[in-house]
Amino acid sequence: MNLPTQLCGPSIAFDDVSLRLGGTQVLDNVSFSVPAGALHCLIGPNGGGKTSLVRALLGQMPHTGSIRLQGSASPLGYVPQLLDFDRNVPMTVDDVMALLSQRKPAFLGPSRRARAAYAKALARTGVGELGATAFGSLSGGQRQRVLLAQAISPMPRLLILDEPTAGIDEAGVNLVEGLIAELNATGVTVLWINHDLEQVRRIAHSVTLINQQVLFHGPADQLDSHLESLR
Repeated sequence: MNLPTQLCGPSIAFDDVSLRLGGTQVLDNVSFSVPAGALHCLIGPNGGGKTSLVRALLGQMPHTGSIRLQGSASPLGYVPQLLDFDRNVPMTVDDVMALLSQRKPAFLGPSRRARAAYAKALARTGVGELGATAFGSLSGGQRQRVLLAQAISPMPRLLILDEPTAGIDEAGVNLVEGLIAELNATGVTVLWINHDLEQVRRIAHSVTLINQQVLFHGPADQLDSHLESLR
């Protein structure tokens, strides 16, 4: 896959973002910023509000406060933690790529150019041979690789990841980390929800620890000293 020299991803600013679901306060005055071109990880306990914050950024959840993007975020790539998909639906990997990636109705079929782009993206995530395979028959790790492939076709300026390496073997983790680092090196802004602190230490430029509120925000190399101070 040919990568552009500079994609100039956007910066992101969260200002006093609060969110309630029913009677539960999910986010409480969350404020922090992600610089343009950063590889930034969101960490914190399950139920701490990380995915809700990302969904608010995507316009999928009502919230108070503001979320601002400075610079173009289009194209935007998103890899959800789980895809709500009926395994009995007779769709191939190529069908799923067309459904999730193209803008015209999927029943019209992808163009030749789009098919070539999908094939390159699938090859880039290590599942290039699975295009004709039923998506419902894939393992969890294979599905995550397909979802990552659709997120980078077309190449995004902003890439949002929700546990993209969950259920992937070590070789797959290394492949995904290398790919994300390569994209980030071209200027793509990456916002990555992550539970694996060892992985965060390897890849992140900066980190925000959230449990309803921001408990830490800063360079990744300062995270350990902060966690130590909490013990």
